[in-house]
Amino acid sequence: MTLARRLIDAFVLLAKIGAGLAFAVLMGAVLVQVVGRLTGSSPVWSEELTRYALLYMIAFGAGVAFRTGDLVNVDVISEALPAPFPWILRLLGAFATAGLALYLLPHAWKFVAIGKMQTAPALGIRMTYVHLTVWLVLVGLALFAVLRVIGMLTGTDDGKPHRPEEE
Repeated sequence: MTLARRLIDAFVLLAKIGAGLAFAVLMGAVLVQVVGRLTGSSPVWSEELTRYALLYMIAFGAGVAFRTGDLVNVDVISEALPAPFPWILRLLGAFATAGLALYLLPHAWKFVAIGKMQTAPALGIRMTYVHLTVWLVLVGLALFAVLRVIGMLTGTDDGKPHRPEEE
């Protein structure tokens, strides 16, 4: 296994672990809400934590969803075109995704910095940690789009979604 493949697998694993942990927090917070409503005393912080966990789940999962093709795709027409047009369109799509995400990264970081001056009402945490999810979405999309572009240009990737073996 090449160094590049191990690095890509490490990024995918890190993103999956992050999304899994966020989902576990989400499930725990919802469970606290449900039990609290049944007993008549649902904690205020549980609803806020649920929203923030959902944001982190999306932040970690967006890059992996790009890689697996689980984001919205309009490939019915492009894949029906004669070769090499589908490959070119996949490359242009990856370039556009990477370019837009990379362009937005510094602006998203400014948004993260605004959170230093704000705190979440129920949890009392700095909103920097919540706003960080916007930046993480862009990092994940940029990373996996750049990896797709590099793979396509070097001939190691055809730009089609990478489905996990277990599916």
